[in-house]
Amino acid sequence: MAAMFPPPPLDSAAVVRRAVNRLGRRMRAERLPDGLPSGKLAILALLNRSGPSSPGAMAGALHVQPQSLTRTLAALEQDGLVTRERDAADGRQYRIALTEDGFQVMARDVGHWDAWLRERMATQLNETEREVLRLAAGLLDRLAADD
Repeated sequence: MAAMFPPPPLDSAAVVRRAVNRLGRRMRAERLPDGLPSGKLAILALLNRSGPSSPGAMAGALHVQPQSLTRTLAALEQDGLVTRERDAADGRQYRIALTEDGFQVMARDVGHWDAWLRERMATQLNETEREVLRLAAGLLDRLAADD
């Protein structure tokens, strides 16, 4: 006989968490066959939003350990998607910047996901639901923001 488990919680936090996680998994499944892995894409998107940055600041913004970025940043630099230069104010530090090729690759992958989501929203949701979802996105951004 199979074990009986309680049903999933129905409180707002649990419902939102499950929906956000499920949408994230579904969008990752829609990744282009030659698309960047999510870790590399997150770095390029951060540089696009925030401009050149130190690896330490990037690690903080991405909520990862600085050491875990080392290999990824080296691969992105080798592929010509980012550049690394000494910080003019502190020669011990490096600043990582997005290249034009990096921007193009990021824009292609993000554009693909946007097109997929736009199509799903157009076919699955009515105008009011799409507007509610747009408003909810702003609330989710506020929840995800660093304090």
